Amino acid sequence: MASNEEMIIIEGLTKQFGALTAVNNVTFNVSKGEVLGFLGPNGAGKSTTMKMLTGYLPITSGRASICGFDVEDQQLDARKRVGYLPEGAPLYGDMTANAFLGFIAEVRGFSGSEKSDRVALARDRLGLATVFNKPIETLSKGYKRRVGLAQAILHDPEVLILDEPTDGLDPNQKHQVRELIAEMSADKAIVISTHILEEVSAVCSRAVIIAEGKIVFDGSPDELAGRSPTHNAVTVRVAGGADAMKAQFEGLDAVQTIEAADDGERLIIIPKDGTAIIENVSALVRAKGLEVEEIYVDRGQLDDVFRHLTLNT
Repeated sequence: MASNEEMIIIEGLTKQFGALTAVNNVTFNVSKGEVLGFLGPNGAGKSTTMKMLTGYLPITSGRASICGFDVEDQQLDARKRVGYLPEGAPLYGDMTANAFLGFIAEVRGFSGSEKSDRVALARDRLGLATVFNKPIETLSKGYKRRVGLAQAILHDPEVLILDEPTDGLDPNQKHQVRELIAEMSADKAIVISTHILEEVSAVCSRAVIIAEGKIVFDGSPDELAGRSPTHNAVTVRVAGGADAMKAQFEGLDAVQTIEAADDGERLIIIPKDGTAIIENVSALVRAKGLEVEEIYVDRGQLDDVFRHLTLNT
């Protein structure tokens, strides 16, 4: 095991396909207990990075290790410690979910009652009982994804590498999978590749954003939200409409701009440098006896931050 419980170490990872550099000198570590959201637009290099990390693609240059085992020089030891959900998994559509998970358990070295117990636990954790004896090719996209996740967690690995784990799931299924990830995260290092920004705030403790093969952000979800111009902005709806009340808020400490929303009914009060201003705004509302119909704080528009980071590389 690496020091500081670093379970994934990636140093200068690079992948070239001829003249194309798909991943360019990527470096980051993931420790036990972390759920890392690996974000980026389509074609940014997310899946390529994950395929190198799991040994499915050779590394052009740089190195990667899983639980202290080099993914190329000690490939078998590294793979034993990884649960991997790739794009499009699982395979073998003519198999039932039951048979497929049984096959995976055998490949992982389980037999007898231990095999049965592992398969049953994975089935129950992913809610597969109603489709367990149906051919995988007949299942919905959401259920196929859940079968794929079941095979990834079946051997209780120390590291989980999940490529778009909630792709195709309905809102209830997404919630179930996110709860499962949170439950498993305490003693694992988990990497979730996604382009769904909602996933970051829902389940991740850290986010890395990649664009054109390079890392453009590495920090907490709160730090990511803090990059938004509307982070900690306060939206207020006061009886009388936006234009009538705008002057009431001008000159408020730590405020950068005051804008009327598109509906003309609300004011958006944007702070300087993301400063928290809700107490200032609330105090002013009380002091002036304004009739507030609605007031809330904007955490930040992650879409805007994402576009800025990935379109200005």
